[in-house]
Amino acid sequence: MKENLKRISEDQLFNFINTALITIGLPQDNAHIVAKLMTQADLIGSDAHGVFRLPQYTKRLLAGGINKTPNIRIEREKNSMAVLNGDNAMGHLVMEHAANLAVKKAKENGVAWVGANSSNHAGPASLYARIPLEHNMIGIYVAVGSGNHVPPWGGTDLLLSTNPIAISVPSWNEPPIVLDMATTVAAYGKVKEKLQRNEEMPVGWMIDGEGKPLTDPKKSSEGYLLPIGEAKGYGLALMFGILAGTLNGASFGKAVVDFNADASSFTNTGHFIIAVDIASFTEVEGFKKNIDQVWTEMKGSKLMPGFNEIRLPGERSHQIYLDRTKNGIPIHENLKNVLDALSEQLNINKIY
Repeated sequence: MKENLKRISEDQLFNFINTALITIGLPQDNAHIVAKLMTQADLIGSDAHGVFRLPQYTKRLLAGGINKTPNIRIEREKNSMAVLNGDNAMGHLVMEHAANLAVKKAKENGVAWVGANSSNHAGPASLYARIPLEHNMIGIYVAVGSGNHVPPWGGTDLLLSTNPIAISVPSWNEPPIVLDMATTVAAYGKVKEKLQRNEEMPVGWMIDGEGKPLTDPKKSSEGYLLPIGEAKGYGLALMFGILAGTLNGASFGKAVVDFNADASSFTNTGHFIIAVDIASFTEVEGFKKNIDQVWTEMKGSKLMPGFNEIRLPGERSHQIYLDRTKNGIPIHENLKNVLDALSEQLNINKIY
């Protein structure tokens, strides 16, 4: 993150996104929810999943690839589970609904699992894993990525996506521990961000068809994203795809539509979220204070040569959140140019 980038306030960003979504036909209540979640993505440092995605979402909404006025509904349900039909809505709307339903069910049953089909790209995974935190719950979120960029380990056919997972755990005085990771070394959104910024990718993100490092994001369509831990990352991507996709009646494998390249086809994206009510397992204050102790123990570990600190999952995003809520959200010049073009297309005020 370059400190000389122009920064804008949270309100400026929200108002720009909200205005754009309303202009292209989202009902005000739905636009408000999506704009709030997209703004939150930028506030926590998920720069490839916030306003960066607005032109892409706009393109799909205008092309009919996303339903502007969906009827999100429960398709199957028992006490501690449900499957939502997203009716091809913005993924943010589907998963906000799913997370709130999971929280409600977990309050009644201790644990709840809510899956979804007929959805779309929903931004960073941690947005939804964080929702249960507000209710003294642990959140677990998994999705099928919105485009296949990974072959099965040892193969060459693109049958898997980045299939991310996020897990959030509340603490007492420390920030929550929030893991948010793709099953690939880098999420494809980061590749798109490198492309927009005219920057090379680090060695290790992608390989070409001959297995050699691929660092030019302009050639990303010619290569493969690498899974974390080689065959282990492939295994995680496979199982997450089955749980978030196949189990919910959503797309997986060859059925996945690349929303980066196709603006009009039905993607049938699948996700699930689990909410775990801590009070059903143990005393909440004691648990959260124990998580503070986990922080203390991890941070107090003797450092290996070459390291200057131990960081816990979510610590960096918390620091970014504190900085950006105080000092504003940085907007890269190249992103500003793209958003200015979108402003002209929609005949709305520029972001600044």
